[in-house]
Amino acid sequence: MTSSSAKRPTDGFVLAITFQYYRDLPAAMKFYEDVLGLSVAIDQGWSKIYNIDGQAHVGLVDEARGMQNWAAAKTSQLCLRVPDVDAWHAWAASCDVQGLTDPHDNAELGIRAFVMNDPEGYQIEVQTAQPGH
Repeated sequence: MTSSSAKRPTDGFVLAITFQYYRDLPAAMKFYEDVLGLSVAIDQGWSKIYNIDGQAHVGLVDEARGMQNWAAAKTSQLCLRVPDVDAWHAWAASCDVQGLTDPHDNAELGIRAFVMNDPEGYQIEVQTAQPGH
């Protein structure tokens, strides 16, 4: 890092968006809307930004137009903390999602969680904090 008179701004961030790249954007949109119940916050045509909650967002990008390329190996996981992980698991099971695991307790992390995959293989962890965590 070089010495400079510039200082890091301290006025915070407006949004947090994690972008994921898809070959079939409409199928991904259907999953995030119908299974997860998210709504489009910003529609940029080939990029759809969904509000998760508060300032947290996930962006779905048509890989033919985005800054990154689609890749078969996914190296990120979207984690959603919910009040009732078992209710979410029952819902996900009824939607016949890919890669659905049984809910499990992780005492070390203080969570109960399961994972599932979206239509193009991005893993989504759904978790609930256990009492005292």
